[in-house]
Amino acid sequence: MDFPFLEEKVGNRLFLREFRENVDSDELIWHQDREDRIVTVVEANGWKLQMDNELPVLLKEGSVYNIPAYVYHRVIKGFGRLLVQVEKKT
Repeated sequence: MDFPFLEEKVGNRLFLREFRENVDSDELIWHQDREDRIVTVVEANGWKLQMDNELPVLLKEGSVYNIPAYVYHRVIKGFGRLLVQVEKKT
């Protein structure tokens, strides 16, 4: 399966994920993950995170977001790229 981001493993359960500015917004779908995740924003440029049954929040550089397992969520495209560090918990 193709993903709308590039991902590089940088630690045991740590990944650097880049969403490029040319990604099609239609590829940024609602989804859920099998494990809890801690997402640290490195670069945001107006991108947003929307959790199930919540309004979108503007991602801020340096901020940390906890995404529980099996909770629907999505990112909403901003300007430029989105760069995040993702820690996958068990």
